[in-house]
Amino acid sequence: MTAKSRHLRRELTALLLLATCASAQAAENEIKSGAVVELRYRHETVDDDAFTRTAQADTLRLRLGYLWAFAPSWQAYADAERVQTLFGDDFNSTANGETDYPTVADPQATEINQAFVRYSGSALGATLGRHRVLLDNQRFFGNSGWRQNEQTFDGLSLNTPLHESGTALNYSWLGRVLRVNGHNNPNPLLREWDLNGHLINLSQPLALGKLTAYAYLVENHDRQDLSSRTAGARWNADMEREGVQPGWTIEYAHQSDYADNPFSFSESYRLIEARLRWSGVTFKLGQEVLGGNGQSGFSTPYASLHAFNGWADRFGNTPANGLDDRFVGAEGKFGKASWTVRWHDFQADRGGGDYGHELDASVSYPLWKGVTGMLKVADYRSDGFASDTRKLWFSLDYRL
Repeated sequence: MTAKSRHLRRELTALLLLATCASAQAAENEIKSGAVVELRYRHETVDDDAFTRTAQADTLRLRLGYLWAFAPSWQAYADAERVQTLFGDDFNSTANGETDYPTVADPQATEINQAFVRYSGSALGATLGRHRVLLDNQRFFGNSGWRQNEQTFDGLSLNTPLHESGTALNYSWLGRVLRVNGHNNPNPLLREWDLNGHLINLSQPLALGKLTAYAYLVENHDRQDLSSRTAGARWNADMEREGVQPGWTIEYAHQSDYADNPFSFSESYRLIEARLRWSGVTFKLGQEVLGGNGQSGFSTPYASLHAFNGWADRFGNTPANGLDDRFVGAEGKFGKASWTVRWHDFQADRGGGDYGHELDASVSYPLWKGVTGMLKVADYRSDGFASDTRKLWFSLDYRL
């Protein structure tokens, strides 16, 4: 065998090994077909001083879905969910007419939650149909997964890498939002909104964290007062190091009226959060400010709202004078249990009024395979701004 033949043989062998490794990697990353089964029971108690009656809500959600990987890089997915009230209607579900009770927005409903076709190639990802839209920390667009009825969107979402350094572009066109109040709700504005939304989200990894710039232009045909243009930037970092691990988030956004909104406004959003992880516990300290002009406040109607400004959900709609939320908290694990504690002090952004304070706490524990139990409380004291509210939840989650 000549030297040239030996060299050619080595090259062919190397190419064969590379092809074998690539095939193995592709097989390892291949998305497989399979069923989705989720079951969640929840008890929620709401004691609101504005009502003479205390809400007691027991609900059960069943979600069944199937993912079909019908070709390389192609999948089709659909799931349906049923939310069922148990043990009576001693709460205002937004659909049952029980307005003498505080609201627990988990009405009975049967609906198609998601139904989409997805392409997941290395240079382009695309999702067409009804699906979740989860951007960054879901402060502006999320699925409101805390509620029994999930929020989803009809539209098209694209994502693509722009540079080998990790630059990525996400774009979504949204034609409709299916809200958490259920598709059987007698109020059509609580069921869904027709939209014409264009969401642009551009991210770049840095030596310290990730920088994201975004522009969200959303025309709401059913609620023109919610049509808005929001643009901003977010810097999020968590340092990986031995011992103490610092982290931070700095974000700024500006929002103004858009399309046929009958109102004119120009408001800002600011977030500064410092984090410190030590011995398995993450400590947080921060301030989130949503501006207000005395007539309307910075709005985030498509966000996963329960995760922000206190679990008592007293600030789902930003007050007209804005909101200044100063918070401190900690979270971690104790054995298998996960826990969170957070304190909020609320003030007006405009005028400095006192909006009260809130203490939140939760603990969750994996009871057995596929089943997690959770206990959670929220205690909001209004200091005269609204009404004192105390909430308690107990839930059991099962996922196949």
